[in-house]
Amino acid sequence: MGALVATRPRRKPPARWCWRPALVGLVLVLACTKTGGAPKKARAPDGFLRGVGLGLFASDDGYDYATLLDEIVAHGATDVLLVVPWYQTSVDTHDIAPRAGFSPAPATVARTIRQARARGLRVAVLPIVRLTQRTRTQWRGRIQPAAGIDAWFAAYETFVVGLAKGAQAAGAQRFGVGSELLSLERHEAHWRALIKKVRGVFAGKLFYSANWDHFDPIRFWDALDEVAVTAYFELTRSEAPPTREQLRAGWERPAFDLQRLSRRVGRPVFISEVGYPSIVTAARYPWDETRKAPVDLALQATLYDVFCDVMKRTRPVDGFFFWNWFGFGGADDTGYTPRKKPAAAAMKKCLFDPAHQKGPRPAPPPVPPAR
Repeated sequence: MGALVATRPRRKPPARWCWRPALVGLVLVLACTKTGGAPKKARAPDGFLRGVGLGLFASDDGYDYATLLDEIVAHGATDVLLVVPWYQTSVDTHDIAPRAGFSPAPATVARTIRQARARGLRVAVLPIVRLTQRTRTQWRGRIQPAAGIDAWFAAYETFVVGLAKGAQAAGAQRFGVGSELLSLERHEAHWRALIKKVRGVFAGKLFYSANWDHFDPIRFWDALDEVAVTAYFELTRSEAPPTREQLRAGWERPAFDLQRLSRRVGRPVFISEVGYPSIVTAARYPWDETRKAPVDLALQATLYDVFCDVMKRTRPVDGFFFWNWFGFGGADDTGYTPRKKPAAAAMKKCLFDPAHQKGPRPAPPPVPPAR
């Protein structure tokens, strides 16, 4: 479960988990009972990441995510991104710690990694820091610790290195050292020191998940194995219903920029989160599920379709993770989860598509005109 969410200004996406912990936890327990027999195996993965994100957000810190993993495999994923939230009080504190009713227990994280591996999924683990107290304009991208940067990174290191040790022991193949911490990314020396410490306990590939509008300024990409970017790119400038052609046009610049990033940094680039709330404003504000807007299940599915088509035609990245399978879903749900929505079928079609595979990329497209 996530903390309460407030809408933020344009180009500063809000936290994307707005759940009522007790209610959703209860619903998931009722809806996601364990299945019998051996778990279904994911397809043998190639180098390309065909992934689905799974936030470990249940209000029960021992919740069993096995059924959700079964569903992810059944929808064609070869990879899963497990997101683990810890919390600090506000943007100016550094008291990073697990929060009861919001953070999974270490044993739960380890069990979920092992369950995913048993199903043939490659596993990436991503820690995130969230705020328990915030105004409408505050989020983790604006952390400014009053005690200073050294104090904040010391607390963050405890979180990240401890999680990395557990991820290594349980068999994860990828680990993220951070996500969307825009205001802290300029402290390059601190990030390099942290990455070095994580390498001391985790043998797999390391990445950082940059915000969709803030990946160029980062200067520590060379210390990592892979580059990750969230893909909440605004595809239209209007709240009117978009056409498929408009959505494809909206992807031209992001696809070009992602391919350019890969060539510049000399590292594989993947999309750590791509998703859309099932509301009418999803193309205009894909980073905001909290807007008071009508449900639009068809638009969410169309946005999945268009994304998949763009990936096939331009292949700007080395893989992607759809965000986020956690949640009850259904016809009345306005959040990101595609569960029990038409977007689930679109996601399945995309993940099973044989066109998504590692291979030579096409020549970079011409620079698209400014929008």
